[in-house]
Amino acid sequence: MNATFIGFLAIVLWGALALFTSLTGGQIPPLQLMAMTFAIAFLLMLVRWLRQGHAGLQHLRQPWQAWVLVVGAYFLYHFCYFVALAQAPVVEASLIAYMWPLLIVLFASLLPGERLLAKHLLGALVALVGCYLIVGQGGADFQWQYLSGYLFAVACAFIWSGFSVASRFIKQVPTDAVGWFCLLTALLALVAHWQLETTVWPLSGVQWAGVIGLGIGPVGLAFFAWDYGVKHGNLPLLGVLAYAAPLISVLLLLAFGQAQASWHIAWACVLIVGGSLLAGWRKRGQTPDGV
Repeated sequence: MNATFIGFLAIVLWGALALFTSLTGGQIPPLQLMAMTFAIAFLLMLVRWLRQGHAGLQHLRQPWQAWVLVVGAYFLYHFCYFVALAQAPVVEASLIAYMWPLLIVLFASLLPGERLLAKHLLGALVALVGCYLIVGQGGADFQWQYLSGYLFAVACAFIWSGFSVASRFIKQVPTDAVGWFCLLTALLALVAHWQLETTVWPLSGVQWAGVIGLGIGPVGLAFFAWDYGVKHGNLPLLGVLAYAAPLISVLLLLAFGQAQASWHIAWACVLIVGGSLLAGWRKRGQTPDGV
């Protein structure tokens, strides 16, 4: 199967992250939810290893920088994401969090050999207008009761974009190692959960479906697919396709009745996706700006 297509599957799965998170009902503590979903992700890779006739132990030996970068990003991003969706409207928080493709372009342009261009700044400004429509609820007064959720969503965008750009320095790490990164993330979340939270188990089949869906899709297969795609596929094309993630997210939430359509959400989605596309646009044959 084409590596670029595999990478795009990750983008589609990440578009379902908000939907599956909303199905959990927002009652499961974020650290517990992280531990459960990342454990499922590890089990997926373990099944792959066992079918190959081994336990994946050869993939444990990786540079310590890779462990710190990947596990740190997995842990912090998903903690902030689950908290954001629990403390702010799901569509608005999701759209803010999905500004990471735009930030990837901006951060990558600051790397050695790259340049920060006018289109980057213009794209960022357009996307910020979209965020204003979100936090201002289409021109109404700022919704202060959702401030903490919005801030956690902003943190998500910065964490994942920073991680994605820094990942350029650990290209030698195999995709199978992601399984062990997921296991360590699950263990860290479990220990933190025991210390800081009270366990709340899903009470309905829908909530269990949300947890399992997260573990199999956006937290599981998506990581493996993205890692393989960016290492073996068309990276500039994947960077552009990633801008579809917020649109996919909103459409899925609306289709499954987890959010209500409104003009300010529609315009915010157009501006965030459009601003990201503007920042990442390049002519045929032009050298990529970064990621």
